Amino acid sequence: MRKRPAASPRTQVRRHPERADYDRTSIDAILDEALICHIGFVVEEVPWVMPTMYARMGDILYVHGSPVSRMLRAAAGGADVCITVTLLDGLVLARSVFHHSMNYRSVVLVGRPQDVTETEEKMAAFKALVDHVVPGRWEDSRQPTTKELKATKVLRLDIREASCKLRSGGPEDPSADVELPIWAGVIPVTNQVGDPIPSLDLPSGVELPAYISHYRRPSRLQRTPSSE
Repeated sequence: MRKRPAASPRTQVRRHPERADYDRTSIDAILDEALICHIGFVVEEVPWVMPTMYARMGDILYVHGSPVSRMLRAAAGGADVCITVTLLDGLVLARSVFHHSMNYRSVVLVGRPQDVTETEEKMAAFKALVDHVVPGRWEDSRQPTTKELKATKVLRLDIREASCKLRSGGPEDPSADVELPIWAGVIPVTNQVGDPIPSLDLPSGVELPAYISHYRRPSRLQRTPSSE
């Protein structure tokens, strides 16, 4: 099934449009690899941007938190929000300070979230949120109680207006700077996973699950180098 396009005038990339990608495959790959999003919203004419975890299920992005959360109450209040996700891939060092840059992959989504009240969808969203962070953890954990479900607010945002912007490759110094005796290139930046640290009150005999000992994030989206 072909996914619907996500481009719209509000999410059109205007600065460096050659770096834009509106394909849902590219957008979904970034959303599925990253762990944290930032939600931009307005409360009493004051703009706020707050970080939170999220998960994608098909054409829907889910976020969750406390019912008293100002962010979630504002987001569910019938106004549009902006959600951004960014992955940093490298520090680009040019000979010229002006041409220093970063290699990155980012997604911007715009839309009007809706409150999830149906129990079955709320439970599915919980599962998506847990397994987005650590795949396999949901089935290996105690499931939420009815009280816990009621104590958590879940919002859904249809992925209808979105774009991603990417930069890769090395520095693009002016030809006049190429002969300068200054190192130029890219310092790669990656997320590294350390050895699991067991809880101090972990009962003896509880083995480390394979999904934790072999934990890794999804592989990066491959893309040919772009210009500065």
